[in-house]
Amino acid sequence: MSCLTRISAFLDAQAAEAGAARNTILAYGRDLRDFAEWLGGRGLALDTMSRDDITDYLSFCDAQGLSRATRARRLSSIRQLTRFALEEGWREDDPAMRIAGPGKSQRLPKILSQDEVTRLLDAVPRTGRTEADRARNRCLIELLYATGMRVSELVSLPIAATRGDPQLLLIRGKGGRERMVPLSDPARAALSHWLTLRDGAEADTPLGRLIAGKGARFLFPANSKAGHMARKSMNDLIRDLAIAAGIDPNRVTPHVIRHAFATHLLEGGADLRAIQTLLGHADLSTTEIYTHVLDARMRDLVLNHHPLARV
Repeated sequence: MSCLTRISAFLDAQAAEAGAARNTILAYGRDLRDFAEWLGGRGLALDTMSRDDITDYLSFCDAQGLSRATRARRLSSIRQLTRFALEEGWREDDPAMRIAGPGKSQRLPKILSQDEVTRLLDAVPRTGRTEADRARNRCLIELLYATGMRVSELVSLPIAATRGDPQLLLIRGKGGRERMVPLSDPARAALSHWLTLRDGAEADTPLGRLIAGKGARFLFPANSKAGHMARKSMNDLIRDLAIAAGIDPNRVTPHVIRHAFATHLLEGGADLRAIQTLLGHADLSTTEIYTHVLDARMRDLVLNHHPLARV
């Protein structure tokens, strides 16, 4: 069995058994295809490669100038594959088990101030060609900021989860893990308004045609292969809103608004464990980055506004 065939079997198992998200599967595929090409160029194979071969590959990635984060991700993909190879009996050992990763450089996430988020929301009436477009846009932004959902979770949200004026939304996140997130009053109002227009769309209108097809099961239907709004469309919407709000569009993405949700909660005194649950982080250390954001902002506040700092 060739290396690529085994990688394909691994990816199929991740999708079917582990419930890995499509984007995760694609990332595994890209990383492992590069690794397979490197192995093939040296006459090596998955069932015969050694621990040293994997470390040589990581050194090769380093020499190419790949970031620590990218190298750490590639090692993680290889670890998943070698563990699967051991479980399937393709190998009698796991050569990647004890390899220390390069680690990830700690970069503080970009965030928006509460005033900037308000400006984004205020810009919604100036975007969209129709009332339905504007109602959808407001619903998207209100839900994103009120829940901290990942963009993939938001655009693929099933409409069944939003019926009955819910105070909580059930979100299916990475790895199929589910979590409950509360909705603010503005988010519930925006959701209710969008549902009214969506449900009342005439069959011969663009929106009516969308919900008559594959888009029927999604809160945000679209003319896409999946039937719901694409991530790129959401990114484009955020960019347009940023421009309309007078904010540098390079500073604003759906993920930045997710960061703003977490940081503003922490500023308001929310418990870090609660924020971890709301964001769907498997590890608290991922959530702790927001404490560093606050530390950095406090330092900036002192350095720029304390009278002794200007002496």
